[in-house]
Amino acid sequence: MAKEKALLFRAFSIRTILPNAVTLFAFMAGLTSIRFALAGKWELAVFAILLAGVFDGLDGTVARLLKSTSRFGAELDSLSDVVAFGVAPAVVLYLWGLQSLDRLGWAVALIYATAMALRLARFNARLDDEEEPRKRLGFLTGVPAPMGANLLLAPLMVDFALENTFVKDYAPVVAVYTVAIAMLIVSTIPTVSLKALRIPREWFVPVMLLIGIVIAGLFVRTWLVMIIIGALYVGSMPWSYMAFEKRRKHKRMD
Repeated sequence: MAKEKALLFRAFSIRTILPNAVTLFAFMAGLTSIRFALAGKWELAVFAILLAGVFDGLDGTVARLLKSTSRFGAELDSLSDVVAFGVAPAVVLYLWGLQSLDRLGWAVALIYATAMALRLARFNARLDDEEEPRKRLGFLTGVPAPMGANLLLAPLMVDFALENTFVKDYAPVVAVYTVAIAMLIVSTIPTVSLKALRIPREWFVPVMLLIGIVIAGLFVRTWLVMIIIGALYVGSMPWSYMAFEKRRKHKRMD
């Protein structure tokens, strides 16, 4: 009985709560994007999802810095990702451009959201598998959730960058593009893991300068820079695949 009371009244430190609070920020930002979409505020809707991506990148870092990683936090993070990078982007894209395709447009939105849910379920299933080939060699499997949402919303960003060129008028093209992104999300293609990247010491200053240029660009031409980042990411996939195969062969020889 005393043990049960001790467990009931066990206190949690702020360092345990803080990473989960950051995850909740990402969850709420994703939901808020739907509200903006319903009001026709498309730029704010996309910005809210990008903000969710920032929070998603912070929660794991905060947890590691505070040494407060937990299974609860991992599960909450996945649930947040399903909403912020699966459901919310699918709804936003549907309301923006796929709605004109009626039931077909909704089916395409469902395909994307389902692909994201399947990806995150696969990620959770392999969470403790340190021997997974891609993870062991410093790569991710398929397109990660935040980048998947970023790529999905690229048609809206093109519209914003080119000042309403009405990309949404080409709904069939947007639908095909959406299915392609869904396939990349659930694929087993090895992709770049930023956590595994190592920068040579002599490259530190040039890389920091490049990051400064990107940040400045985000302030001046936000959507154009985001489109370029997405394009560079997609363009890096062949390199990622070749680098993965090279490391795998080298590992076998060892």
